[in-house]
Amino acid sequence: MTDLLEVRNVRRSFPRSGGGELLVLDDVSLTLKEGEIVGMLGRSGSGKSTLLRLIAGLARPQGGTISYMGAPILGPAQGVAMVFQGFALFPWMTVLENVELGLEALGLPEKDIRARALAAIDLIGLDGYESAYPRELSGGMRQRVGFARAVVVHPNILLMDEPFSALDVLTAENLRTDLIELWGNKQLPTKGIILVTHNIEEAVLMCDRVLLFSSDPARVSAEIVIDLPQPRERTSPAFEDYVDRIYVEMTARRVERMRQVQAQGDSIALPLGHVPPNQIAGLIEALSAPPYDGKADLPDIAYEQELEVDELFPVAEAMQLLRLADVEGGDIKLTHMGKRFADAELNERKEIFSRALMSHLPLAAHIRKVLDERASHSAPRTRFLDELEDHMTEETADETLKCVVSWARFAELFSYDDDAELFSLENPT
Repeated sequence: MTDLLEVRNVRRSFPRSGGGELLVLDDVSLTLKEGEIVGMLGRSGSGKSTLLRLIAGLARPQGGTISYMGAPILGPAQGVAMVFQGFALFPWMTVLENVELGLEALGLPEKDIRARALAAIDLIGLDGYESAYPRELSGGMRQRVGFARAVVVHPNILLMDEPFSALDVLTAENLRTDLIELWGNKQLPTKGIILVTHNIEEAVLMCDRVLLFSSDPARVSAEIVIDLPQPRERTSPAFEDYVDRIYVEMTARRVERMRQVQAQGDSIALPLGHVPPNQIAGLIEALSAPPYDGKADLPDIAYEQELEVDELFPVAEAMQLLRLADVEGGDIKLTHMGKRFADAELNERKEIFSRALMSHLPLAAHIRKVLDERASHSAPRTRFLDELEDHMTEETADETLKCVVSWARFAELFSYDDDAELFSLENPT
């Protein structure tokens, strides 16, 4: 198969507000061959959308090369189109006018523009809605307009940035099925597709290859070839095996990274994403109940709770961090303390959570120690933010503190006044 796209050792960073740079992509390489759908799978913030913008020529890498059809991409690339997560339609234009817009820049005769736009609208299943405005359409129909606008230019490469994530489950499934059918029947006027997604089943359903992205900075950590004929059956053992394999790959790398950080002992430099305590409690309760009785395959619990990767993994990681669950080999299992938490009343849950914070989260223990030792039993936010920024970016430090505040409030370990930006023991346990 012919290479449509070659990305080699690409690097991209952005300036930080306080100086220095934030490295987003580092040494990223991939290829897209004619006739392929390649998926990029990873958590939010892992640089996948940034990489799409580089491929489209909307930004330039600071290292490495991106070649399209053998030539370097130095600006907006002819023959590369993008479908966005948001519908990105002009509300004052009709469906037909929105679709025609992409063709006007090509300088085609007006007759050809009209004919190609009508053909794209018909292809994507919107025949009869040419004169409708976006406000008159459902979310799924608006996204179909976005697809029509992208394919009407007959791109060699179609980039799709989470195109189904803003849709309800049934609408997304319908649109995926239609797109796969059009692709399989060679009705789409495009030669290759790159799909960014957070949905593991979606990646296995649609893609020929799936690239797993690590984060901070983003790198391709693994590539999995999906060797299944289309159309694919979600309930087939082979499909489920691929889903399980991706879960195992992703959890193994995350757990190993967490263990490396935890091996640093009492270091406060553990970046945290904000996971509300009620989400942790909810997953513990779901795990403790039948049919799981304390242990579940991650794909099963994700499907049952309607959770995608970006929703499930942060909660599972938080439970692992606090020793309320063990995550291993694509499974999640409640620990003894996790089971106690599930069976406990609210006040005992708070006590268990408090002990977990003091024992396993050095930053929470550090803040409590500082507050205990000070005569005022208080300390400004900057006291701890400055310490964190010695080890992480300002944005990550801010998110980490927000998470600790949320967890500490639930545990009644210490208080935080957001207006005064002040930690205290005003309501100590």
